[in-house]
Amino acid sequence: MPDSTDRRILRQLLADPSASNAQLAERAGVTSASLWRRLERLREEGVLGGVQARIDWRALGWEVEVSLRFTLDKTDPRAFDDFLAALREVPEVTEIQSFLGSVDWRATVIARDMAHWQQVYRDRILTLPHISELDALMLVSTIKVSEELPL
Repeated sequence: MPDSTDRRILRQLLADPSASNAQLAERAGVTSASLWRRLERLREEGVLGGVQARIDWRALGWEVEVSLRFTLDKTDPRAFDDFLAALREVPEVTEIQSFLGSVDWRATVIARDMAHWQQVYRDRILTLPHISELDALMLVSTIKVSEELPL
């Protein structure tokens, strides 16, 4: 379980993932050797899974983002496996989540523009197996994105 020093290190890492270990150590108030040991332990414990880049798809020309919510026809015992296998094959899908409740799956889909979205929706989404209900929510704006935790 992370202690207060670990949480301080994690806060600094979240605030600036590109900071060098020397910068993180200084900001967290620990030595570089202590920082390295603590980061290694946090990785071994599964608390710290790695550092990743966040790509702004819109800056690369992908202007449309849609959140799809699927409810499946569960009369076929292979419905979940078949659906998931097919959904994973759609290259425009950037995220897949499963749920308990009235919605079984949620997926995020990106497209270059509305014409591309219509093509993806018609040719790739509507042809997915075992869909009984489908709801599409088009992203208008992102108000808050935070990786911060109450550490």
